Amino acid sequence: MNKHSIITGIAIIVIVIPFSVSGLNILGTQTLEYRWNGPGQFSFFGMSNHGEMEFCNTIPFWISFQKFEVGTFYDSKHIGSYVVKPLIINPLSSQVQEGIFSSEELAASQHVFMILDFEFDGGDIRLDPNKFITVIQVDTPIIGMIPYSTTTQISGFDFDKIMNSENLSCD
Repeated sequence: MNKHSIITGIAIIVIVIPFSVSGLNILGTQTLEYRWNGPGQFSFFGMSNHGEMEFCNTIPFWISFQKFEVGTFYDSKHIGSYVVKPLIINPLSSQVQEGIFSSEELAASQHVFMILDFEFDGGDIRLDPNKFITVIQVDTPIIGMIPYSTTTQISGFDFDKIMNSENLSCD
């Protein structure tokens, strides 16, 4: 075999592997399952006091993300964000990671969260739950340098159901 063919083959492999790993990482973060650590115990008020989330990797390959952020909005106003630190998850397994909640007006955010928690648990409606939106953003850089984010917007009620789910694929 020609020396140039061997060098070309090695160069192709060196280029393809990082992009393949990044592609699998992006696929993994898009199929990532998550819930509050402690099935059925989630509350937005509890999230505002920090806490832990459980993440389930549903693919047979390691995945990682740089940041997992849950942005909360009421009536289009940002009321706070819950951010999870970088994480690497083994294939077909789950892992628990701590997150930090931050808000410019923490007391006001917690007040809104208490009211919405009460409503989602079947209480009287005081705030319009249709105005409460959560935006989940997962940052996973391609080959560690090119920024890439997956963003999902869902209602606060749907997010509450996801976080209170009893089962994940990894269970």
